[in-house]
Amino acid sequence: MQVDTDRLRADIEANAEFGDVAAEEGRGRTVLCGTEANRQAREYFVERLEDAGLSVEIDAIGNISGTWTPDSADGDAAPVAFGSHLDSVPEGGIFDGPLGVYAALESARAMQDAAVEPERPVVVVSFTEEEGQRFADGLLGSSVSVGERTVEEALALEDSDGVTLGDALDDIGFRGDGLLDASEWDAWYELHIEQDTQLERADVPVGVVTTITGITHCEATVFGEANHAGATPMDERTDALAAAAEFVLDVERAANGVVAESSDSAVGTVGSLDVSPNATNVVPGRVEMGVDVRDVEYQSMQTIVGAARESLTRLETERGVDTEFERPFDLEPTPMADRLREAAHAAGETAGIETMDMHSGAAHDTMHVADVTDAALLFAPSRDGISHNPREWTDWDDCAAATRVLAGAVADAAGGRL
Repeated sequence: MQVDTDRLRADIEANAEFGDVAAEEGRGRTVLCGTEANRQAREYFVERLEDAGLSVEIDAIGNISGTWTPDSADGDAAPVAFGSHLDSVPEGGIFDGPLGVYAALESARAMQDAAVEPERPVVVVSFTEEEGQRFADGLLGSSVSVGERTVEEALALEDSDGVTLGDALDDIGFRGDGLLDASEWDAWYELHIEQDTQLERADVPVGVVTTITGITHCEATVFGEANHAGATPMDERTDALAAAAEFVLDVERAANGVVAESSDSAVGTVGSLDVSPNATNVVPGRVEMGVDVRDVEYQSMQTIVGAARESLTRLETERGVDTEFERPFDLEPTPMADRLREAAHAAGETAGIETMDMHSGAAHDTMHVADVTDAALLFAPSRDGISHNPREWTDWDDCAAATRVLAGAVADAAGGRL
């Protein structure tokens, strides 16, 4: 099979017009769920699905699917689905999400052009609110599709202005009926930009993900005593921020230790601090911190979290502060299905396109889908590893190469015959 690079590029560039934002360098877009820009992106996508002869459905939370059921396919067989998302972060790039959506559509068109005869239906999908910039915390559409959140819970979610997801979808005409049920699929593939530099450094056009990283979010609070910065002697202070600074370095040290000893993919980050009363002339009395820990090995994550707890215990003893620690979000690493990974490598070999195994350090809808059916994630290179930024860029030839591997893998999973 051959993919039409010009057709794929035209779709992605057309999508880039929706929510287009001015940028000094690169090309940016802001497409938040339920906005006018989102409506335009959705409508264009639906038109392209219909142009390709796919049967379009929109579910109750706005997930869009286009199904191709040729005469060769058993309409009752579990389908093979693939896709990604159309929403963006504020002032994001043009490839994050849309590459996966339009690569899936182009793969379906390539199968049609090559007269591939799949035994199963093929479904092209765009999930609602993957980025989590307006409603919930990300991966919303896929979380409902796998039953981790109900339709009613999703529709009741509110943005910062009190607008519900249900009302926003009504406003743009994309609140449909029923539910896109991922558990009914035989397999799922997603193609995404890498958002890192592993492929670029290796000069390989396609990555086949072995495992999607686990993610833990922790909340650490240090309580000291707020006091006058000028009148409080240094040896009489209980400075919450000074103690918090040690905690930040302890988390970094723990992550570096895990990397050196057991898992080079482990990361630990203290990414947010809320200092109170946050005044120049006041010794800080309280600091709230947000901690992000990730790895493809869950035990490595546990080690870093354990070190964070031990740090707080030490600070209570050595600095006289009080502390609290909570772990509100904990997602274990998600392995990808071997049969789908092998199909992707085989598709690359058949097409003469090099592929390589790698892990994903970012979350994707595939994490949810893998809970209910076999799933796989493919990557295309990101120039300089930049994403969520107008400078985000993936060469068109790399887009086409990754799409060709995707098409071959999906055709294999669907039992396609030439």
